[in-house]
Order: sequence, then C-alpha cells, then structure tokens
Amino acid sequence: MKLKVGRKVYNTETATLVKTNTVSYFGDPAGYEESLYKTPKGEFFIYGVGGAESKYPEEQIILVTAEEAEQF
Repeated sequence: MKLKVGRKVYNTETATLVKTNTVSYFGDPAGYEESLYKTPKGEFFIYGVGGAESKYPEEQIILVTAEEAEQF
C-alpha cells in the first residue's frame, strides 16, 4: 500500500517489514492486523487493516517514532 502523508509517500512494498501483530481471526469484524515497517531512510510506520468494527476499519498508515517502534 502507498499513502501520502504530508509531502512524503510511505510504501509497504519498498519498506522493510519488522513485525506483524494479528488480533483475532480473518473474517472477524473486530479483528485486525497491524505491521511495523522501516523505510530505507530509517523512518517507521504502522500499516493497519481490519474488519468494519476494528481499530482499522479502512487501510491506514500511521507514522511512529523509533521509541514507539521499539514498544510495538
């Protein structure tokens, strides 16, 4: 997924996957998956996707600090 945040484009295809958390099972409206990525420039972001009742009802990219990435 690509998403422009401000003037920067974040892309799950060109970033390195660091870790993935899955909550519940595929098809659960409250279930979701969130993946932590690191860009080639060393920035971190979370890509989240989930069911209609989850914290990611639509695909999202959320920027996080290095400290937040460590706690992911």
